Amino acid sequence: MVSTLGVAVVGFGWMGRVHTQAYVRLPHHFPQLPVRPELVAVADEVPGRAAEAAGQYGFATAVRDWREIAADPRVRAVSIAAPNFLHREIGVAMAEAGKHIWIEKPVGLTAEDARAVAGAVAEAGVQGTVGFNYRNAPAVAAARKLIASGGIGTVTHVRIRLFSDYAAHPEGALTWRYERERGGGGVLGDLASHGVDLARFLLGEIESLTADTAVFIPERARPSGATAGHSRATGGEPGPVENEDYVNCLLRFVSGARGVLEACRVSVGEQNTYGFEVHGTEGALFWDFRRMGELGVSRGTAYQDQPVSTLYVGPGHGEYGAFQPGAANSMGYDDLKVIEAYHFLRSVVEGAPYGATVDDAVHSAAALDAMSRSAQRRAWVDLG
Repeated sequence: MVSTLGVAVVGFGWMGRVHTQAYVRLPHHFPQLPVRPELVAVADEVPGRAAEAAGQYGFATAVRDWREIAADPRVRAVSIAAPNFLHREIGVAMAEAGKHIWIEKPVGLTAEDARAVAGAVAEAGVQGTVGFNYRNAPAVAAARKLIASGGIGTVTHVRIRLFSDYAAHPEGALTWRYERERGGGGVLGDLASHGVDLARFLLGEIESLTADTAVFIPERARPSGATAGHSRATGGEPGPVENEDYVNCLLRFVSGARGVLEACRVSVGEQNTYGFEVHGTEGALFWDFRRMGELGVSRGTAYQDQPVSTLYVGPGHGEYGAFQPGAANSMGYDDLKVIEAYHFLRSVVEGAPYGATVDDAVHSAAALDAMSRSAQRRAWVDLG
């Protein structure tokens, strides 16, 4: 018999909407899950936004103050899709209230913030899932399996790229994303956090790193009202961009492998250009998020002039079978968040973690902090 689980969403910008849609779709793709999410409450401080969400998606309650959700006994699990500077306060409060949390990366502004949330989750005995969605792509799951089985020999080096143009326009509004106290490390928390998670997911722990950062658009106009996503602003009072537009990082893994991680939010001509190249002693793997269902694979003993073939993922690769019946049928970004929702509620039901957890967020945040220190010192930093 299927029971219901009261869920709430805090923060209803684009990501809050994605979480909500994932909850709605969850029973369609994972009917074996013994609970179904019930949309109990939504919170957003922008006047009218929560009420609009309730009207569209059927939340029973709409509030402006997230603390009302923390106190609501109907709510057992909470999606936290608020801005970065609120992650720690909300995450800790929800865990202390005994609620399981699905929180967006990077889980605060610093490793200290992420550790505080992880500590609260552990102390309360609740589950904490984190929004590192790219590891959920079936092709990424296939790559991890090939690497672990020795399918490309011993991994020697990896290159991970995360380029986007979402902040490339000089009229992009000076929102919280560009402020150190509210947006943290800029592109480090926004994109490089995903890169660190992919690096660890595929190759294991990072031993040390050295990084360089830059701000390419140093000033933006302040918005005149509430914003959502990546709004533009013209004529507003100009203000400084306080955090990074770009980061380039060299990695050394505990395994002995080497890596390059590069991320930029102002890359003109690049739209969600995310992916990786993993090289080993007997082959290589290539993945591009924009061709999410394809994995380039080079395997064999030729070493030189060895060809690359394309693996079209299908049932048997990750959670692909929950969405499509045969290989090469397309999946999309939102499907990755449905997988994430499944991992979250499965964790709640079984009392054991599935998918990316708050501990993964701590590891990612520690690497991001190390990148900042390295860029300031112009030196290698050990992650210890």
